[in-house]
Amino acid sequence: MSGTSLSTADLDPRRSRLLFRAWHRGTKEMDLLMGQFADASIATMTDTEIEELEMLSGCPDGDLLKWLTGELSVPSDYDCTVFRRMKAFHTHSKPLFR
Repeated sequence: MSGTSLSTADLDPRRSRLLFRAWHRGTKEMDLLMGQFADASIATMTDTEIEELEMLSGCPDGDLLKWLTGELSVPSDYDCTVFRRMKAFHTHSKPLFR
């Protein structure tokens, strides 16, 4: 995976930086989880949602991964709208491939 499939040409500098950070987390698992979510959502996020994604991008990969997988409870400070959207984005009730 080479990273984002979203062009940053139409993004403001703040969103462009955040998209880069989403794809360059430090672990491949979080690159994929946060990067794919950012690709699908960042262009239409409100300023408040961008702030929440910036906050989440500052979390250690291990903690964020455990919260997303349900291995650990999400601390109330991080249980925000964007976290819940990211978790729902990666939750599938049916097989992805047939």
